Amino acid sequence: MKSFFQTWKVDLPSGLVVFLVALPLCLGIGLASTTIDNIAGLPNIFAGLIAGIVGGIVVGFISKSNLGVSGPAAGLITIVITSILTLGSYQAFLVAVIISGIIQVIASYLKAGIIAGYIPSSVIKGMLAAIGITLILKEIPHLVGYDADFIGDESFVQKDGHNTITELFYSLKGLQKGSLIIGFISLILLLIFDLNIIKSNKYFKNIPGALVVVITSVLINNLFISQFPQITVSDKHLVQIPVMSSLDKIGSLIVFPDFSFLTNHKIYMIAFTLAIVGSLETLLSVEATDKLDPDKNLTPTNRELFAQGIGNIVSGFIGGLPITQVIVRSSANINSGAKSKLSTIVHGLLLVITILYIPNLLNQIPLAALGAILIMVGYKLAKISLFKEMYLLGNNQFLPFITTIVGVLFTDLLKGICIGLVVSIFFILRRNFKNNFSINNTDEKITHIELSEEVTFLNKVGLQEILTNTPKNSTLIIDGTNCKNIDYDVKELLHEFSNYGAKNRSINLKLINITLSK
Repeated sequence: MKSFFQTWKVDLPSGLVVFLVALPLCLGIGLASTTIDNIAGLPNIFAGLIAGIVGGIVVGFISKSNLGVSGPAAGLITIVITSILTLGSYQAFLVAVIISGIIQVIASYLKAGIIAGYIPSSVIKGMLAAIGITLILKEIPHLVGYDADFIGDESFVQKDGHNTITELFYSLKGLQKGSLIIGFISLILLLIFDLNIIKSNKYFKNIPGALVVVITSVLINNLFISQFPQITVSDKHLVQIPVMSSLDKIGSLIVFPDFSFLTNHKIYMIAFTLAIVGSLETLLSVEATDKLDPDKNLTPTNRELFAQGIGNIVSGFIGGLPITQVIVRSSANINSGAKSKLSTIVHGLLLVITILYIPNLLNQIPLAALGAILIMVGYKLAKISLFKEMYLLGNNQFLPFITTIVGVLFTDLLKGICIGLVVSIFFILRRNFKNNFSINNTDEKITHIELSEEVTFLNKVGLQEILTNTPKNSTLIIDGTNCKNIDYDVKELLHEFSNYGAKNRSINLKLINITLSK
C-alpha cells in the first residue's frame, strides 16, 4: 500500500486528465448504445458512466497494469447494438455481459493472455497511429461546434450515413463561432503546457494542461453569455450528464439483468462474441500501453484478462456496458505522467463524484474543449517522427505499419489489425523462405546449401526453387550438420529429387548429416 501512494503527486493530476478524457467517451458510447427503438428496458446514457466507473475502480484495483485504463469501448458499440436487437431486451443483454466476464476469468486461468505476445510491433504501432489519426479527424467536428455524431465513434461509416471524411465537410457548414474560439484557445493552451519549459517548471509541471483548458473554456463561455450572447455555446454543445434531484433517483437509472433469459441459447453466442472481441481489444491495448510506457513495465496479460472478466461481471450486474482496456484513455494517462494504477482508480472515483454531486457544474464544459484534449492525445499517438522511424526500418516493418493504419481508418479497429496482420505474416513467411538455409556457390559447377537449425514446410518452396535451378551436370551439396529438425515435407522433396530430378539431370547430389526415409 505504501508503494501505491509513492507517486501520488503525478498520479492524482493524471487521474484528473483521464477523467476529462473518459467523461465524454463514456457519455458518447452510452448514448450510441441506447438509441434503439422498441427495445425493452433500455438504459439511458448512465450505462456508459457505470462501465467507466467499474473500469476505473474495480478493474483498477484488480489489474496489475500500472498505466492501462479500462471502460466502455467504442469498438464494441456495433456488437452491443446488434446483440440488444437480437435479444430484444437490454436486461437479457446484461446477462450476456456477465457470462462474457465469466468466460474471460476462465480464459485467464487457461493462460490465454499469451496471445498478445504474437502481435508484431509494426501492427501495434500502426494501430496506435491509426487511433491517433482517427481521434483527430473525429474530434474536429466537435472542436468547431458541429456535433451531429457522438464523441467516441471510431468506425469509418457512421450511423447517420456519413463517414469520417464527409463529416469534416459537413462540419465546415455548421461552424459555431463560440465553439471555434474555445476550441482554438484550448489547443493553444495544450500546446503551451506541452512545452519542455513548462513541464520542467516547478510551479506548472504538476498542473494538468487539460484542467486549465476545461476551466478556461467554462470561463470563456460564461463571458459569452454575459457579453456576447450571439456566440454562446448552446446546451447541445456542452457536456450532458444526467442530473438527479436526489440520491434516491440512482436506483431508477439502473437496469438489472433478467436471469430468466438463461434458457435462451442466443445469450451464450453473444457472450462468447463479447468475450473474444473484448479480450482481443484488451490484449492489443496492453501491448500498445506497454510500448508507450516510458518505464517499460510489462503487464501480466492473464491477470489483465481476469481483471476484465471481474469488471464485466460487476458491470453486467448493475446495468453497465461491457468494458475493455482502452488505448485512448491509457495513452492520455501515460502522456499526463502517471506512474501507478492510482491514477485509473482516481478517474473512476471522479466519475462517481461527478454523478452524485456536481453534474450541473460539469454540464457547463463545452465539448469543443474536450475535443481539443482528445485531438492532442491523437497527435501524440500519430507523431510524424513515428512514421519516419518506421520508414527507416524498411518495407518489412513500414508496409504492415501503413496497411494497419489504412485498415483501421477505413474499417474499424479489429478489422484493420487483421489486415495489418495478414501483410505482416506475408513478410514473415517471405523471410522464412530465405533465412532457413544459406547458399554458397564455390564454383560454377558446385552449389553448397547449408541448412539452419529448423527447416519447416515454409521453406519448401524456396528450397524447391533452388533444386529446380541447379544446372545439369553439376554438384549439389546439402549440409544438415547444424540442423536439429527437418519437416517431413522437406524430406519428401529431397527424396523425390534424389531419386528422379538429380538422376534425370545428371546432378551429383551429396547429403551431409541428412537421413531420408519414407
